[in-house]
Amino acid sequence: MIRRFASFATLVAVMLPVAAVAQTLLGQPTPWQLGLQPAGADRMRDIIGLHTFVLYIISFISLFVGGLLVWIMIRFNATANPTPSATTHNTTLEVLWTIVPVLILVAIAIPSFRLLYFEDVIPKPDLTIKAIGKQWYWTYQYPDNGNFQFDALRIPDRRSAPAVPNGPPRLLGTTNHVVVPVGKIVRVLTTGADVIHSWAIPAFGVKMDAVPGRINATWFKADTIGTYYGECSELCGANHAFMPITVDVVSQADFDMWAQQAKTKFASAGAPTRVAAEQ
Repeated sequence: MIRRFASFATLVAVMLPVAAVAQTLLGQPTPWQLGLQPAGADRMRDIIGLHTFVLYIISFISLFVGGLLVWIMIRFNATANPTPSATTHNTTLEVLWTIVPVLILVAIAIPSFRLLYFEDVIPKPDLTIKAIGKQWYWTYQYPDNGNFQFDALRIPDRRSAPAVPNGPPRLLGTTNHVVVPVGKIVRVLTTGADVIHSWAIPAFGVKMDAVPGRINATWFKADTIGTYYGECSELCGANHAFMPITVDVVSQADFDMWAQQAKTKFASAGAPTRVAAEQ
């Protein structure tokens, strides 16, 4: 018994630092992570807040109903209660089990509708980016900065972590990154070139379908400099799992410098860079 306890204590001691590290990493999933990714925008913080609020409610309901069932099985079984009650109606209980659920739903609905409105109404953007989903990579356009475009393809496993120390996360790194300034409202226009895709960055609380023949719009405002990862969140075919998204949030000065360089670098962009990405 002592040996088993020591082994368990050792396992906990090993897991705790991992969990602590997982909570400090930003913009990507981490081993042994509990809960949602750390927020990189107020939008995601509001989502996490609503999630936590609803989690408290459903946890209380589950505990209450579970305790009630146990109490009924013990108090009203045939042995403890050989003569059952002949009561068929209880007005107080009927009123309570009608009103209480309604109040709970209203308490959930108010912050839910507020959050939906906050996500749906796009403020005046400081920057617009167009994301075009293709099988199986993303093409990005910057209409506000010279209208250049580039392709972002998955980095092969041999060039990703853990094969390459300090490399991009496996299945999440891309050849070219979306670059945006910190603290600015970024409007993202999404569409698809072939089938339905979905542009999603968990740390920003962003997920918008990219539908062929249609342009959808979403937005985010990143408040922390760093690199954030996401993936296509729509089943779009055989290589759906290999369609990542990488966003670099930088200072305004760094963004202006990158935009100037990108105009030259991607001036002749037109043909996909798929072959170059796989080399």
